[in-house]
Amino acid sequence: MRPVHQSVSSFETKRLCAEPLAAHHLAALRAKLYEDPRVMATLGGRVLSEVETGAMLARGLEHWERHGFGTYVFFAREDGRFVGRGGLHRYLLEGEEEVGLLYHLAAAEWGRGLASKIAEACLRVGFEVLGLRSIMSWTQPQNGASRRVMEKCGLSFEREGEFAGLPHLFFRISEPQWRARFSPSAAEQSRDVPRR
Repeated sequence: MRPVHQSVSSFETKRLCAEPLAAHHLAALRAKLYEDPRVMATLGGRVLSEVETGAMLARGLEHWERHGFGTYVFFAREDGRFVGRGGLHRYLLEGEEEVGLLYHLAAAEWGRGLASKIAEACLRVGFEVLGLRSIMSWTQPQNGASRRVMEKCGLSFEREGEFAGLPHLFFRISEPQWRARFSPSAAEQSRDVPRR
């Protein structure tokens, strides 16, 4: 896997502000994501305890320290409300090191097109800034909304498999596929791209 060339700290898109995961995000992550049964039904099926959420945050902080990229927390530009989290993480999948795209919205934000905006912004960071060659994402078979986000962002179905002991569908997009689908000129016209 190609090494990371540089990192992106905080950035903005047309609708969102993103900042790297930090310890002060714990309360919002717990209240809006990990203690909400609606959200957690899409992430393994059970809410997380305070200890589990803290451990997850610690792993996310360690990933940033080790790799120079990771999870962002997203807020609405219009009023600063918490929207969700998203980013890129290194995983070992079936013996291969992969970078996975993640995006999770607070339930109050569902149906507004923000998951795809988070995913698009994170993919752009991965390909345009970090110099990655390909990015994967995966979801449980019953999560049609997540699958639609992946397909909208240009990821193609690759295989079925398991993640965290549960069946998942795996998708991938390569850097050439990204560039063919999302040219810089089109991205500039939409203005919904990361801006430092």
